[in-house]
Amino acid sequence: MSSSAALANKDLRTKEQSYGEDPLADRETDQYRNEYVMSFVEKWDELIDWDARAESEGQFFIDILRARGKDTVLDVATGTGFHSVRLTNAGFNVTSADGSAAMLAKAFANGQARGLILKTVQADWRWLNRDIQGKYDAIICLGNSFTHLHDEKDRRRALAEFYAALKHDGILILDQRNYDTMLDKGFTTKHKYYYAGDKVKAEPEHIDEGLARFKYTFPDGAEYTLNLCPIRKNYVRKLITEAGFERVRTYGDFQETYAEDEPDFFIHIAEKSSLHLVRWGNGALAEGQTDIRDVTEDYYDSDDADAFYSTIWGGEDLHIGIYDETDDIKTASVTTVKRMVDTLGGLNGDQAVLDIGAGYGGSARYLVKNFGVDVTCLNISETQNDTNRYQNRLQKLADKVTVKHGVFEDIPEKNETFDVVWCQDSILHSDQRADVLNEVYRVLKPGGSFIFTDPMQADDCPEGVLQPVYDRLQLNSLGSFRFYREAAQAAGFEIVDQIEMTQQLRTHYDRVRQELVANYDKVAETASKDYLDKMIVGLENWVNAADKGYLAWGIQRFKKPE
Repeated sequence: MSSSAALANKDLRTKEQSYGEDPLADRETDQYRNEYVMSFVEKWDELIDWDARAESEGQFFIDILRARGKDTVLDVATGTGFHSVRLTNAGFNVTSADGSAAMLAKAFANGQARGLILKTVQADWRWLNRDIQGKYDAIICLGNSFTHLHDEKDRRRALAEFYAALKHDGILILDQRNYDTMLDKGFTTKHKYYYAGDKVKAEPEHIDEGLARFKYTFPDGAEYTLNLCPIRKNYVRKLITEAGFERVRTYGDFQETYAEDEPDFFIHIAEKSSLHLVRWGNGALAEGQTDIRDVTEDYYDSDDADAFYSTIWGGEDLHIGIYDETDDIKTASVTTVKRMVDTLGGLNGDQAVLDIGAGYGGSARYLVKNFGVDVTCLNISETQNDTNRYQNRLQKLADKVTVKHGVFEDIPEKNETFDVVWCQDSILHSDQRADVLNEVYRVLKPGGSFIFTDPMQADDCPEGVLQPVYDRLQLNSLGSFRFYREAAQAAGFEIVDQIEMTQQLRTHYDRVRQELVANYDKVAETASKDYLDKMIVGLENWVNAADKGYLAWGIQRFKKPE
């Protein structure tokens, strides 16, 4: 070993952490080399508690990577190997990197103890591409590790190295503690998700805008410290975007819907590229032309839309409710699901259901819980799909609900696969609605049913009056009862029911607007006021259009002949 390597790896031999005369002044990125000494590393797993952490985290990261078709993963903050081992066992091709030789040694031993030989490489993030080979589908930087970087130039350089180490469509998953709340309101922790060991005390003994000095106290009385930089959530998101990543999604403790002071940790998922033309099967678009599916995906993947729909529109449900016996949005939304099942004449556990435009998956879980069916959810928003998968795991329904990312103009399923195709208030986003019906017909078994709702224009709606309605969702048209009847017949369907219930649409949009106005300040914690102000106006436009008789809504059922 060279003298420089021996110096860099002194943590393998050192028992005591090393700080200067004033530990609070040690705010250098390289300080971690003096902190992760072997005696501390040997105790690190007591803090994590692998079994407890695996239970609280569930399949979150595995689902994220699988859903996006990722295989090769670079774990740049391997630590003692928790995620490297989990992802390797899940079938991913993992390379385990860390700047700490002590951590890598422990990770390798942990892998061996579980029958694995980890592919390890010692690498400083600032020179990452010097030490690794090739490019990766995904990089994970977990365990609050990014906050070891005390200087902005180091953060920017590390993110640039991450970006360069990813394939063109790669993703970065990076987490951090919720320093915003620590700085603004003081330290609290649920001690549930990341540091799940219940016998180790971990809390800051000092915090200011430039330093969070954490002390870790173990059952045998041993104490260790880490000097970290308490970087704020939006600052990290800004750095990731400025490094070239095109989409950044942020979760709080594995859930996208959170109040800013609730989660212990934030998890950022960043895409290197947001190009989707190949994904949707398009040819080249004409200059200036926009694929409405990209518009829809961008809209529902946005922080603003996710915050609004998950907190105001009905939580797990994103569809219009039936308000005959309630004014509660969530209850009304479930009532719609029940009424649709009644219109079908019931469901049984032998049936397979495809839910197109499934959103957060609330209807799918209701159908599984109450009727035992298997449901495949097809949805364009991976943001919503991530939440759907998480809820399925949380409610122990992952074996009954499959979530796929895709579009309903080109359903990725074989012919004659499903007994029922289900859809709630989604087809309005397509400008190829006849193609949607043809695809539904194709994947239905003979005798199968297509049951759906959709916000529509009235059959006799005058030309040009609905632009304010279109503007809320960047639409360019709406269907109608007549359109769906004629398109269904052209596809080969038999028309079973077209139940007109337009007043429910009017009531729903009015109730959502009322709830948004009443909870404006709370929602504004996670959604921009500009978005919310426009939403209030947009919802009012839908109510006014319904009052003028321009809109229509109801439950429709078509049947594929035997």
